[in-house]
Amino acid sequence: MSQTQRKLLGTVAIIALLVIYPLLVMEIYATWLSGLPWWGAVAVLCAAGLLWFFPASRVVRWMSRPD
Repeated sequence: MSQTQRKLLGTVAIIALLVIYPLLVMEIYATWLSGLPWWGAVAVLCAAGLLWFFPASRVVRWMSRPD
């Protein structure tokens, strides 16, 4: 697979990640964590906001790999 094709596929994957991941986090929060106090909710949502970095960084590394 050429780098151009990887970049196209990686861009689509990151866009999908940015749509699906927040929906999953909202569903998990609404289902199991809705009884948390406000500071607990802030901590959980901040952690979830930082965790998307790991799959996204793997996709970016894969995209930028030379041919």
